Amino acid sequence: MPTKPKVKEAAGESTEASQSRMTEMLRKVLLATIGAAAIAQEEIEALVNRLVERGEIAEKDGKKLMHEMMEKRKSKTAKVEEDINKNLESVLDRMSIPSKADVEALSQKITALSKKIDELKKP
Repeated sequence: MPTKPKVKEAAGESTEASQSRMTEMLRKVLLATIGAAAIAQEEIEALVNRLVERGEIAEKDGKKLMHEMMEKRKSKTAKVEEDINKNLESVLDRMSIPSKADVEALSQKITALSKKIDELKKP
Protein backbone atom coordinates (compact mmCIF):
# COMPACT_ATOMS: atom_id res chain seq x y z
CA MET A 1 0.00 0.00 0.00
CA PRO A 2 1.60 3.31 -1.04
CA THR A 3 1.98 5.87 1.67
CA LYS A 4 0.90 9.46 1.35
CA PRO A 5 3.70 11.99 0.95
CA LYS A 6 4.32 14.04 4.06
CA VAL A 7 4.23 17.80 3.85
CA LYS A 8 7.48 19.25 5.15
CA GLU A 9 7.12 21.44 8.18
CA ALA A 10 8.32 25.00 7.71
CA ALA A 11 11.40 25.84 9.80
CA GLY A 12 10.41 23.97 12.95
CA GLU A 13 6.74 24.93 12.75
CA SER A 14 4.59 22.22 14.26
CA THR A 15 1.85 20.51 12.28
CA GLU A 16 -0.63 21.69 14.88
CA ALA A 17 0.38 25.32 14.36
CA SER A 18 0.12 25.03 10.59
CA GLN A 19 -3.31 23.40 10.92
CA SER A 20 -4.39 26.21 13.20
CA ARG A 21 -3.21 28.80 10.67
CA MET A 22 -5.02 26.99 7.87
CA THR A 23 -8.22 26.74 9.90
CA GLU A 24 -8.07 30.46 10.67
CA MET A 25 -7.46 31.29 7.02
CA LEU A 26 -10.40 29.12 5.91
CA ARG A 27 -12.61 30.75 8.54
CA LYS A 28 -11.72 34.19 7.18
CA VAL A 29 -12.42 33.10 3.59
CA LEU A 30 -15.82 31.71 4.58
CA LEU A 31 -16.70 34.87 6.50
CA ALA A 32 -15.70 36.99 3.51
CA THR A 33 -17.84 34.82 1.24
CA ILE A 34 -20.84 35.19 3.54
CA GLY A 35 -20.30 38.95 3.68
CA ALA A 36 -20.07 39.18 -0.11
CA ALA A 37 -23.29 37.17 -0.48
CA ALA A 38 -25.09 39.49 1.95
CA ILE A 39 -23.88 42.57 0.09
CA ALA A 40 -24.91 41.03 -3.24
CA GLN A 41 -28.41 40.35 -1.91
CA GLU A 42 -28.76 43.93 -0.69
CA GLU A 43 -27.60 45.25 -4.07
CA ILE A 44 -30.08 43.04 -5.92
CA GLU A 45 -32.91 44.25 -3.71
CA ALA A 46 -31.89 47.88 -4.22
CA LEU A 47 -31.69 47.44 -8.00
CA VAL A 48 -35.11 45.81 -8.23
CA ASN A 49 -36.63 48.48 -5.97
CA ARG A 50 -35.20 51.25 -8.17
CA LEU A 51 -36.60 49.59 -11.29
CA VAL A 52 -40.04 49.32 -9.66
CA GLU A 53 -39.91 52.95 -8.44
CA ARG A 54 -39.01 54.19 -11.92
CA GLY A 55 -41.84 52.19 -13.37
CA GLU A 56 -39.51 50.22 -15.61
CA ILE A 57 -40.95 46.98 -14.29
CA ALA A 58 -44.19 46.16 -12.50
CA GLU A 59 -44.09 45.39 -8.79
CA LYS A 60 -45.28 41.84 -9.48
CA ASP A 61 -42.47 41.37 -12.02
CA GLY A 62 -40.01 42.87 -9.53
CA LYS A 63 -40.98 40.33 -6.88
CA LYS A 64 -40.70 37.53 -9.44
CA LEU A 65 -37.28 38.78 -10.53
CA MET A 66 -36.11 39.00 -6.90
CA HIS A 67 -37.30 35.47 -6.25
CA GLU A 68 -35.53 34.14 -9.35
CA MET A 69 -32.30 35.92 -8.46
CA MET A 70 -32.40 34.66 -4.87
CA GLU A 71 -32.96 31.09 -6.05
CA LYS A 72 -30.06 31.39 -8.47
CA ARG A 73 -27.87 32.81 -5.69
CA LYS A 74 -28.81 29.93 -3.39
CA SER A 75 -27.92 27.33 -6.01
CA LYS A 76 -24.61 29.07 -6.78
CA THR A 77 -23.83 29.30 -3.06
CA ALA A 78 -24.50 25.59 -2.64
CA LYS A 79 -22.18 24.84 -5.57
CA VAL A 80 -19.43 27.03 -4.10
CA GLU A 81 -19.78 25.33 -0.71
CA GLU A 82 -19.50 21.94 -2.39
CA ASP A 83 -16.37 23.05 -4.27
CA ILE A 84 -14.83 24.44 -1.07
CA ASN A 85 -15.49 21.17 0.75
CA LYS A 86 -13.87 19.15 -2.06
CA ASN A 87 -10.84 21.43 -2.10
CA LEU A 88 -10.52 21.33 1.68
CA GLU A 89 -10.68 17.52 1.67
CA SER A 90 -7.99 17.48 -1.02
CA VAL A 91 -5.72 19.78 1.01
CA LEU A 92 -6.20 17.73 4.17
CA ASP A 93 -5.47 14.55 2.22
CA ARG A 94 -2.24 16.03 0.81
CA MET A 95 -1.22 17.05 4.32
CA SER A 96 -1.89 13.49 5.50
CA ILE A 97 -4.48 14.70 7.98
CA PRO A 98 -7.12 12.04 8.60
CA SER A 99 -10.73 12.91 7.88
CA LYS A 100 -13.55 12.53 10.39
CA ALA A 101 -14.62 9.35 8.59
CA ASP A 102 -11.07 7.95 8.92
CA VAL A 103 -11.02 8.65 12.65
CA GLU A 104 -14.47 7.12 13.13
CA ALA A 105 -13.47 3.99 11.17
CA LEU A 106 -10.36 3.59 13.34
CA SER A 107 -12.43 4.12 16.48
CA GLN A 108 -14.81 1.35 15.42
CA LYS A 109 -11.89 -0.99 14.74
CA ILE A 110 -10.39 -0.21 18.15
CA THR A 111 -13.72 -0.91 19.83
CA ALA A 112 -14.05 -4.23 18.00
CA LEU A 113 -10.48 -5.23 18.90
CA SER A 114 -11.03 -4.25 22.54
CA LYS A 115 -14.10 -6.52 22.67
CA LYS A 116 -12.12 -9.42 21.19
CA ILE A 117 -9.33 -8.90 23.72
CA ASP A 118 -11.86 -8.87 26.56
CA GLU A 119 -13.38 -12.10 25.23
CA LEU A 120 -9.96 -13.76 25.04
CA LYS A 121 -9.19 -12.73 28.63
CA LYS A 122 -12.28 -14.55 29.93
CA PRO A 123 -11.57 -18.06 31.33
